[in-house]
Amino acid sequence: MNYDNFLILAKESKPPAELLEIELALWYAMKNSWDMAHNIVQEIDTDSASWIHAYLHRFEGDLSNANYWYNRAGKKCSTETFQFELNNIIKSIFK
Repeated sequence: MNYDNFLILAKESKPPAELLEIELALWYAMKNSWDMAHNIVQEIDTDSASWIHAYLHRFEGDLSNANYWYNRAGKKCSTETFQFELNNIIKSIFK
């Protein structure tokens, strides 16, 4: 799967079965389904998952928790729009 394919799938009303866990977390993040995205991503121990986790906590407004996850991801806390950051995360997953 690539970036463009993922964006097309993200328009679906239900998540496609072929998505990997991290892709599924992104799918729910794109749908603003914080709880579902968070439940999935907190079980994945990668830098990318930590970045998604940070994004979700920033979106939620919990900046101290977001900063913890940004540090785990090796990133600085984003000051970009939520859409811009989420798009960058998606691009990093689908290189």
